[in-house]
Formats: sequence, C-alpha cells, structure tokens
Amino acid sequence: IFAYINYLEPKTRREILEFLIKGLQRLEYRGYDSAGVAFDGPNQEKIEIIRQQGKVKMLENKVWQQTDINLEEKLMSHVGIAHTRWATHGAPSEVNSHPQRSDNNNEFLIVHNGIITNYKDIKKLLMKKGFEFESDTDTEVIAKLVKHLHTIHEHLSFRELVEQVTMQLEGAFALVFKSTKFPGQCVATRRGSPLLVGIKTKVHLESNHIPIIYSNKALLTLLPHFLLTRTCINLTDLEHTPDLLPRQNGLPSSVVVGGKLQRSDSTTEFTPFGDEKEVEYFFASDASAVIEHTNRVIFLEDDDVASIVDGRLNIHRVKRTLDETSSLTREIITLKMEIQEIMKGSFSSFMQKEIFEQPESVVNTMRGRVNFETGSVVLGGIKDFIPEIKRCRRLILIACGTSYNSAIATRQILEELTELPVMVELSSDFLDRRTPIFRDDVCFFISQSGETADTLMALRYCKQRGALIVGITNTVGSSICRESHCGVHINAGPEIGVASTKAYTSQFISLVMFALVMSEDRISMQPRRSEIIQGLKQLPDQIKEVLQCDEEVKTLAEELYQHKSLLVMGRGYNQATCLEGALKIKELTYMHSEGILAGELKHGPLALVDIHMPVIMIVTRDKVYPKCMNALQQVTARDGRPIIICEKDDYETPKHAFKCLRIPHTVDCLQGVLTVIPLQLLSYHIAVLRGCNVDCPRNLAKSVTVE
Repeated sequence: IFAYINYLEPKTRREILEFLIKGLQRLEYRGYDSAGVAFDGPNQEKIEIIRQQGKVKMLENKVWQQTDINLEEKLMSHVGIAHTRWATHGAPSEVNSHPQRSDNNNEFLIVHNGIITNYKDIKKLLMKKGFEFESDTDTEVIAKLVKHLHTIHEHLSFRELVEQVTMQLEGAFALVFKSTKFPGQCVATRRGSPLLVGIKTKVHLESNHIPIIYSNKALLTLLPHFLLTRTCINLTDLEHTPDLLPRQNGLPSSVVVGGKLQRSDSTTEFTPFGDEKEVEYFFASDASAVIEHTNRVIFLEDDDVASIVDGRLNIHRVKRTLDETSSLTREIITLKMEIQEIMKGSFSSFMQKEIFEQPESVVNTMRGRVNFETGSVVLGGIKDFIPEIKRCRRLILIACGTSYNSAIATRQILEELTELPVMVELSSDFLDRRTPIFRDDVCFFISQSGETADTLMALRYCKQRGALIVGITNTVGSSICRESHCGVHINAGPEIGVASTKAYTSQFISLVMFALVMSEDRISMQPRRSEIIQGLKQLPDQIKEVLQCDEEVKTLAEELYQHKSLLVMGRGYNQATCLEGALKIKELTYMHSEGILAGELKHGPLALVDIHMPVIMIVTRDKVYPKCMNALQQVTARDGRPIIICEKDDYETPKHAFKCLRIPHTVDCLQGVLTVIPLQLLSYHIAVLRGCNVDCPRNLAKSVTVE
C-alpha cells in the first residue's frame, strides 16, 4: 500500500503520479504480481483508475501512455492511492488488481493488504441487494459494503463509515479509502497487517504525539449489537436499522450534543501549526516507501482509524475494551533509516548487496552490546527481565522460514549456556498443535519484519497464557516489537531482498549474545564465554575473508546450475546451515534442494546419492568431525562427488572432496555464520545463471502478513 495526500501544497498530476509510482517501486521487494493507482481526474469530479498485471514498470508505461489526462494541471489538495497485489483470492489479472471500486462511477475506492475471512458471507448478502461483482477478490466486498452503508446512512462521515465497515470484517487487513463523496479526504485502518503514516511539513512540529479519540457511544448503537459480535453477519438488517444520527446544521450528530454543536478539542487532532497550513501525508505498508520524503512517521496499531480531513490528521478507535493495552497517544517517530540504505549502489541486486554488507551488519548487531575488553554483554531491551528469564521452566523459540533456521542454529549453545530446555517451533505448526504454554515459560518470537502473521498469532496465543514474550526483530515499531514484553532489535539495517541473508546472521548473533548474558554469573561457564566473545570479535574480518571466495563460488555455480536437485549435508552446529542453504537455493533458483542431517543419512537420504547427484557437505573441526567424516565416506563409496565446505587449515578433509571451499576457523558455535555465506553466494550465482529474479523470487513475498 502507498498513498499520498497533499494539502495546500500544489502539485501537478504528473508529480503526484511520480510519487505514487516511486512509492510502489520502493515496495516491489515485498513481492507482487500486479499493480494499480487511483487519482482525481479533470476538475476532481471523477476518480481515474489505472491497473496493470505484471511489474510496476509496466504500470508506469501505461500511466504515461494516457492521452486524456492533463498531467500538468496543478492540484492544491489531492488524495492518490496505489497498491502492489500478491494474489490470494482471484488469479493475477487487471480486474483483480487494486484499487478495487464500489461501482462503475468509482464512488468508493480501496487498497487492501491481508485476507478477509468472512468475505463470502458479505458478498452473498450484497448480491441479494443487487450488487454485481466484477472481480474474484475479497477486497471488492469492502468497497461495495462502504457504498451500501453510505446509501443507508448518508449522514455518516467518511471515517464513521469506515469504522462501521471494519466492525463487520473478520481476518487481517490494512485498508486505505478514497471517495468522490468525500473529496480531499482519506481514511486508513489496520488489523493484523502493518500500516504507517508519514508526515511532511516545512516547519518544526509542535508535538511528538497525537492523542487517540474514542468514538461517540451513540455511533456504536448504529448497528444492532448482534451484528457486531456474531460470526455470520446479516447485512440485510442494515436497511431496517433506525437512523439514530439525524443531520443537524449540516453536520452529523456525532458532533451534536443536546441540539448544540459539540466543541472540538484542538488537542485531539494533528494540525502542524494552526489551520490552513500546507502539509503532506503518506500512508505506506513499509517505511522504505516514505523515507525519501520524510523521516517522521506514526506506526498505526490494530483497530486505529486514521482520517485526514482538510489537512488535519485524527486517529480514532471505535471502542475501548477492558483489556485495552493500546497507548492513549501515538508517537511521531523519527526514523534513522537513510535513503542510501535502500538503494542498490554498485551491486546488481539488493540480495548481493546484503550478502556483502554482513561484515558491517554483524558489527552493528554487536555495537554497544559486547565489550571485548571486559567480556561483558548487555542487551538493553531485555536486561530488566533477565532475573525473570533465569527463573523460567523452559525457553521456546518460535519463528518461520529463515528466522526458524536461526533458532535451530543457536539452540545448542542456548542449552549449553543457560542449562535450560530449549524448544524450537515453526509458528504454523505450533498453532496447529495448540501447544501447552505455562506462565513460567519464556517465548522468543523471531521475525525480520516483525509482522509475520503466523508468528504474530503464536505470540498472542502465548501472551494470553501468561508466558513472558521476547521479540527479536529488525523493524522498529513492528507488531511483534510492540506486543512483546521485551526484546532485542538486531540492527541489521533494511533488508530489501526477499531471500533473507544479513538478517539471518544478525538473528544468529543476537541469540548467541542472549546466551552470553544468561551465563555471565556462572563461574564454570567463564572460559567458554571468553572463547565465544573472542570469536565474535574476529567474526567481521572472517566474514570479509569468506566473501573473497565469491569468484570461486561463481565457478562452482556454473557447474551446478543445470542440475535439477541438490543435497546439503552436515550435523551439529552446521545442521541449521544445511537447512538455510537448501532454503536459499529453493527460494532463488527454483531448484529442488534438501538440507539433510548427516546422522540421518543411512535412514533414507543415502538412496539419493549417485554420481549425478550434487552433494554439498559441511565438515568443520568440532566435536562431531569424526561422525561427519563417516558420512562423507559413505557418500564417496556410492560414487558421490561431494563439494566440501571445510576449514582452511584442514588438509585431511579435502582429500575426499570433488571440490572444496575453505573458510577460516572459529569457535564451534559461530561456525554457522561463516559456513552459510558460501551457500548464500552459491544460491545467488545459480539464480543469475538460470535467469531468475534474485530480489523477487516468484510466488514469494518479503513480509508474509497472511496466515
């Protein structure tokens, strides 16, 4: 989602469209299959919609090909909305793209991220009302429901209409609305899907907070209570609902008290510096879309309804519940992100750039936290909770995808240094099993974006059961950040490529640092802690050394890219490297790959090994080295031609290798940081050779905000 609102800040239609298209380009990395924009036509009487299946570049070409649009007309105030769609309901097509509309006149338009789970019920009832649907999306029902409500209750403001609509919706969503009935106004809301507001003004803002307004109680009685609570709504009852809010003095009675106008509280809305001042607003799913315009943003929370009317921003909540944990204000945050961080620079892709940023990103993860002279480790976000964590029954690490692999990578060192049982769970499976959780459990939720839907649902499940919640994310202001009791920000910097690279190594190091914090007062652990801390100190330089083998990896990729399958084997601390390396190859190259625990080789996977099957083996000099050598000999005995990742001072292991990639030696629990980098590079080079889109693999999205 991207929206741009200018108030008393004249912009040509061309400039507005350039803003919208650039915003979508900044969001391309999240994954999509079609795109669209909506903006005001001549005299702002009708809204124009342009949609296109395929890339944003194709949409841009289509926009500039329009001959009936005056691109040079200046607009003092305007609302433009744009969207990149990743198909969930309905195939990728122009008609299924967003913005979706209420009717042929484009009276109400909407862009939507997420999934509406009860859309079939709403659609069925709206069809009985005579509405005709042109798309297969769940989003179109929202646009038509807004129009239906407006027809029945014309006195409601735009924001009140949206509030009523969201009370009928089930599922996860971020929504931005535009309408010809409310020119110059924009309303946005979210539940379970990220949305932020960017603010751009020419002078300093007077306040860093916006108070939350709770809606008038009378409005909540507009719809019968059973409509607000039951699962299957009955929209036909809307027609028989009495008009509780008659219009007085041309205003809805939500601002009328006892026949008199209710005084507006000036502190409950954001007016930059008095009335009639120029201001620009941006709605976006991600800060990367707004950072080139402004670094002042508000992260909306679930059920916030943000409305912009005459340059004023209000944030409402429909009702306050007994367990309301939301703050009474929303803070205007200053982002520290720089535009250069989300640019490719001299690299051919974001993923390549992010692989080569890892020497710096791991330093940023440790900066101010690890004192290499004294051996102390401080994690400010969780230090007040360490005594409680030390008293817990068990640690549960819950994540998806690459974040799950980072938990697997550090499970062994966590068990060793904390002397606590450590469970590692896939978020979706954890929820499916309804795993028993107790008050003395500590649950870690790991997510680069902080918005992963399954992980967020698992967080809420554990929170309801009284567990202590620790978030490990790379995104300030994300849902997991806000809903955790405490947490660690991995400080890896923006990660644009869909396939995670630097976030994996930073998550890995963050969990190792947590293990070091937990063992700081145990005398028996001090030699081991010192060894790990010295390993962390050397790690950035060692990563640089591994990255120097890029050309060697590229040569290897040229031998492998035409194969259809690939096996990656290892054990011990390198089990996670096998899983993560195989995942990267799957994601980027569309080649089948499997990460196999070497100890399981004889229990089935050995049947796959022959002279034609590429096998990558990770063999490092640690406690399981003899067992890894045993597995290696089993592979070579079956005519396998193993490609071995081993340490540069190991002269025995390469004798058994078809090809060999050498890495520096480090402490066993940090080996995974170094051994994964050749596999990241390999997946990148194979993808390039196979002609795949490295930054946006097919069918995948960076931030998975639906279950």
